Amino acid sequence: MLRIEQRDLAEKSGVSLETIKRIERTPGPISAYTGTVDKLRRALESAGIEFSNGDRPGVRLTSTAAKQIDRTE
Repeated sequence: MLRIEQRDLAEKSGVSLETIKRIERTPGPISAYTGTVDKLRRALESAGIEFSNGDRPGVRLTSTAAKQIDRTE
C-alpha cells in the first residue's frame, strides 16, 4: 500500500531487516514478539496506514497518505 521497501520499514520501525523478511515469508498469522509487532504497527501508522477492528477489520491508507501516493504516480 505504501510502496516502501523492507529496508525502509526496518529503519523506520527499529526492527531488523531479517525479522521483517522472516515475518513476510512465513504463512499464516504473524509469529513475532508483541514488542516487534508494536514497533511495526507504529511505523506503519506514522507512514499513513490505518488499522481497523470492529465490524470490518482490515487496513487502509489515511486520506493524506493516499493523496501523497497519487501525486507520485
